[in-house]
Amino acid sequence: MSNKKTIGITGASGSLGKALARKFSSCGFQIIGFTHNKNIQEIVEEGPNEWVYWECGKEFLLEKSLSKIDILILNHGIYESESVLNLEKSIEINATSKLKILRLFEKISLSQSINSPPKEIWINTSEAEILPALNPCYEISKSLIGQIITFKKNFNNQNGSTNLIIKKIILGPFKSDLNPVGIMSPEFVASLIFYFSKISNYLIIVSPNPLTYILFPLREFYFVVYYQILKFFKRRFSN
Repeated sequence: MSNKKTIGITGASGSLGKALARKFSSCGFQIIGFTHNKNIQEIVEEGPNEWVYWECGKEFLLEKSLSKIDILILNHGIYESESVLNLEKSIEINATSKLKILRLFEKISLSQSINSPPKEIWINTSEAEILPALNPCYEISKSLIGQIITFKKNFNNQNGSTNLIIKKIILGPFKSDLNPVGIMSPEFVASLIFYFSKISNYLIIVSPNPLTYILFPLREFYFVVYYQILKFFKRRFSN
């Protein structure tokens, strides 16, 4: 039996997903790629050892595939133009589906042996979580999933990070099909994600904007204090 860790990557057929798959594969990891692309045969050579087709709204069907994974990177997302229908679609794909997969992966992590190493989940939220991206649909959906992860990490983590380690990936503009004028290359971003994941317990920031490295830690610190105050009063008034 192989002792290699298994990495799961959603959005694995996109520019960054492919770069992440190549980077982790070159470092000896087994890769499971999750994609909405029905023509999996067209992308089978792009890196993952195994492809899994999935659809938003049917995340519950992924439990068997997710149970094989040690580190799950939620990387899927869309960048839609401004309209009410596209806002709903953006929220579903960029936020709601990630929350559903997070809850499912947490359930899997809680079911494993107490002596098993903790599983990890890294969620790509983007710096559009608090900085302008010139697209309201994208900004709203990214802000939503970012706040959900912060809430989950600090206030509603059932296992206290014992069975499941949560990390947040904050990315600046990189070149992809969604953003052809991005500044950074997917390969560069994937390499830095891999490097920073080794030294960061929570935030993995890759951006050409120096403000991102200042604002996001400050914002997360604010919420740590805020949620600790909420917990204090919750315990006090529940007794």
